[in-house]
Amino acid sequence: MFDWIASPEAWAALVTLTAMEIVLGIDNVVFISLVVQRLPPAQALRARQVGLSAALGLRIALLFALSWLIGLQQSLFSAFGHDFSWRDIILIGGGAFLIAKATREMHGALEGEDEAGADDGAGGLGQKAFMSIVAQVILLDLVFSVDSILTAIGMAEHLAIMVLAVIIAVCIMFVASGPLSAFIAAHPTTKMLALAFLVLIGVTLVADGFGAHISKGYIYAAMAFSVMVEVLNVAAAGRRRRRVEATRRGGG
Repeated sequence: MFDWIASPEAWAALVTLTAMEIVLGIDNVVFISLVVQRLPPAQALRARQVGLSAALGLRIALLFALSWLIGLQQSLFSAFGHDFSWRDIILIGGGAFLIAKATREMHGALEGEDEAGADDGAGGLGQKAFMSIVAQVILLDLVFSVDSILTAIGMAEHLAIMVLAVIIAVCIMFVASGPLSAFIAAHPTTKMLALAFLVLIGVTLVADGFGAHISKGYIYAAMAFSVMVEVLNVAAAGRRRRRVEATRRGGG
C-alpha cells in the first residue's frame, strides 16, 4: 500500500494532484468565505470547520467509490443534442444554485438588506441561520467534490496518493478561508468582486453540464487580474484616507 513512497513519480503526482485540488477548491473557499460572514465570529469559525470537514469527507468517500463515481458519467437521456448524465445534472443544479445565491447576495448588498437572524448568535433565528449556511456549504461541497474528483481520476495510480492530496488541499483551504473571509469583511467592495466570481463559476458549471466546456483557466486569469486591480484600489484608498487624517491632525 505504501510502496509508492520510494517512487519519485508518485511524489511528483502527489504535488501535481495537490496543486490541482487547491486550484479547484478556490471556488469552495470563496463561497464559504462569503456565506459565513453573516454569522458571529465563533459560529463563522464553526461553520467553516463543518463545511470543510464535509468537503474532506465527501472527497474521500468519493475516492473510495470510484466505480460508482465513474458511473455518474453514463448517459441517462438525450436532449438538445446532448447526452445527459448524473454528473451533468449535478453540475447544472449546483451551477444554478451558485448563480441564484450570488445574485441574491448582490441584490442584498445593493439594497442594504440582511438576512433575518444573522445577528442572533445565541439561538433561535441565529441557529437557523447557522444550519442554513452549513446546509448550503455541504450542498456546494457535493458539487465541487464530484467535479474535483472526476478531474483527478487518472492523475495518480495509488488511492493513497489521491487521499493524501485531498487532505492536504482541504487543510490549505481551511487555513486560507479565514484570512480571505476577514479581508472581504474589511473591504466590502471586494465582496461584489467575489460574488461576480461565483456567478462566473456557476455559469461554467451549467455550461459544462450542457456539454460546453469552458476552461477555468480563463476564468481564474480574469479574476486574478480583477483582484490585482482591486488590491491597488484598496491600497490607494488607504493612502488617501491616511493623508486626509494626517492633514486633519496637522490642521488641528
